[in-house]
Amino acid sequence: MEFILLADDPLAYKEVAGWYFEQWLSNVPDMTVGRVESKLATYTNRDKAPFLMLAKLDGELIGAAELKIREMDIYPDYEYWVGGVYVKSSARGKGVAAGLVQEVISQAKTFGIKRLYLQTEKLDGGIYSKVGFSLIEQVDYKGHYVSVMQADLT
Repeated sequence: MEFILLADDPLAYKEVAGWYFEQWLSNVPDMTVGRVESKLATYTNRDKAPFLMLAKLDGELIGAAELKIREMDIYPDYEYWVGGVYVKSSARGKGVAAGLVQEVISQAKTFGIKRLYLQTEKLDGGIYSKVGFSLIEQVDYKGHYVSVMQADLT
């Protein structure tokens, strides 16, 4: 398995946008795959946020994760977020998601980022607890009860 930035495979955003739309956004009013594509097409940074990390196996795109800026508007002081962690169903249960998150963490450290946040509907923290995130609180955010977590990168 290899991890690369979207900047190294700039057309991959189209496939990832389809995943994100089907998984999380198809029921959002006025949301389209095109809008998701437009956003992800800008995630080609190599040296700052936002960026999109991709996982490939034998040349096939199998997963993605983002380093985002200010994902949840109820936390305006929380700047850098891990989000959009998605793994194709055929590749799940093989450590791809944990690998993606670890790669995002590693890249964020090189940027001098000291703390990362994320939200997950896995109230027990899921894989995020295993890769260094700890619970801040659980909140109802836009109709979804989520765990908000942080990782100290110092």
